[in-house]
Amino acid sequence: MSKSIVIGSTLAVLGLGGLAFGAFQIQEQQRGPEYAEITNVETLTRTVEIPREVCEQVVVASQPEVPTGQGASRDPHRVVGTAAGAIVGGLLGNQVGGGSGKTIATLAGAIGGGLAGREVQERVEARQHAQAAQSQPRTTTRQTCRTVVDTHLEIEGYKVFWRHGETVETSRLDNPPKGDRVLLGEGRPQWDAVASSEG
Repeated sequence: MSKSIVIGSTLAVLGLGGLAFGAFQIQEQQRGPEYAEITNVETLTRTVEIPREVCEQVVVASQPEVPTGQGASRDPHRVVGTAAGAIVGGLLGNQVGGGSGKTIATLAGAIGGGLAGREVQERVEARQHAQAAQSQPRTTTRQTCRTVVDTHLEIEGYKVFWRHGETVETSRLDNPPKGDRVLLGEGRPQWDAVASSEG
């Protein structure tokens, strides 16, 4: 074989190879960058609970204390009523009769008057206690506190659904994408290169 045929064939093969490579490059340039379509964006949230104390002034009504029993009176044995009744009864009994009958009438008047005076003192004190029980209630103001829980939603991120061809995949992002398609680099979304389909 002649040298010129070998050189010509070699040049032809190299020329065809270069031509094929150039056609491939032109085809790649015409195809342009690949994008994936963003089909849905879900906001991921969580509920945050914050307890706090709430205090308020409350008016509280209370009934005045009503003493009961023998300790309720300043004179539990009714000495004042008995003594006053005995004196009055003795004086009235002394006015009746004469001689030894007068002494018996004075003694009987003192005993009867003492019993009557005791009864009168008991009734007067009972009426005073009843009136005290019906008097206006005493009011005081006191502070009451309780714990309430405030709740609010906090955004944790965004779940982005994207489709390339027939494949739908998801990615989690801290911020929502700003468009409806994303540039693909080696088959993966380049989230810093999100674009709108109009642009």
